[in-house]
Amino acid sequence: MSLFPFVFAVLPFISTAELKLPTFDTYVARPPLHIKLQAQGKPVGLTPDQVKAAYHLPAAGGAGTIAIVDAFDYPTAQKDLAVFSKQFHLPECQTTNGCLEIINRGAKRADTGWNQEAALDIQWAHAIAPGAKILLVESRSASGRDFLDAVDYARRRNPVAISLSWGGPEFPASSKLDVHFTGVPVYAAAGDSGSEVEWPAVSAQVVAVGGTTLTLGTSGTVRSETAWEGSGGGLSKYVSEPDFQRSYQVPNAKGHRAVPDVSFNADPETGFAVYTKTGWAMVGGTSAGAPQWAAIAALGQSATNGNFYRDAATVNYADFFRDVRRGTNGSCKGLCSAGKKYDYVTGLGSPQTVRF
Repeated sequence: MSLFPFVFAVLPFISTAELKLPTFDTYVARPPLHIKLQAQGKPVGLTPDQVKAAYHLPAAGGAGTIAIVDAFDYPTAQKDLAVFSKQFHLPECQTTNGCLEIINRGAKRADTGWNQEAALDIQWAHAIAPGAKILLVESRSASGRDFLDAVDYARRRNPVAISLSWGGPEFPASSKLDVHFTGVPVYAAAGDSGSEVEWPAVSAQVVAVGGTTLTLGTSGTVRSETAWEGSGGGLSKYVSEPDFQRSYQVPNAKGHRAVPDVSFNADPETGFAVYTKTGWAMVGGTSAGAPQWAAIAALGQSATNGNFYRDAATVNYADFFRDVRRGTNGSCKGLCSAGKKYDYVTGLGSPQTVRF
């Protein structure tokens, strides 16, 4: 059942009856993606200019490579990105000019849901950091084993950041897989199931991206930003509190990893314009925030958890983050409600700069 009227929710995040570790033989991920069904003949949803203005991001810029890891083959990736770029007056980004590279790690077929996710990821990474190169790595399938193979390949390519718009319930052995997320900033969607903790976002080596509802006024100014009810978040059952959260003194952590770290607009009712061969759609979910935070890393070169929590602890907190204080992602007390500075729904808040 959809979380919202007229919204198609590609959920659950993980569909499996049994989780075998550490081989992931039955671990199958789905993207936290919500598609609002509206007219497809013209763009619907937020535009790049609106998003950049709302989050105080530069109109142009970006350097290095943003790696996007998604599942299955996306045969129309170039064509779809070309339509998106032309519509919003972005620089051309194709394989022929070196802006786009697509690596297929053995995928034999396309998948409509994953293609929509990949479209969201590459189009909005390019929108936020048009000067950066986009590397789309297509895993053979949506299994955990195949995803980690794709992540390892992406790491070997030395990107400035990696975006992961997929995941599933955390599990006891997850910390043993942290080696796959070291050496480069990794941004992962926190999930769209409300007050639950998802892997790989829960990894202490990953920046977990939660979700907000961003409302703009008629002039394009930010009217409000509140916690989105679908935003993943909470305390890990298995991962210990990392040093960057311990030094910040995350409230009520009690020695456990807290999720998310940061947030971005995710509500499908205030979603982003995305193009695929079927036309335009308005798309939301925390999977929208992961590639855009990765693009912020390409703009500022310093967007990591260590920097985030250090900057948030200063008296100039508002120079770095918008403090999201209203909204909830569940019915529990405390951990399900947004509040001053860090909370378990929106983390430290949404971005207000690219220089952390």
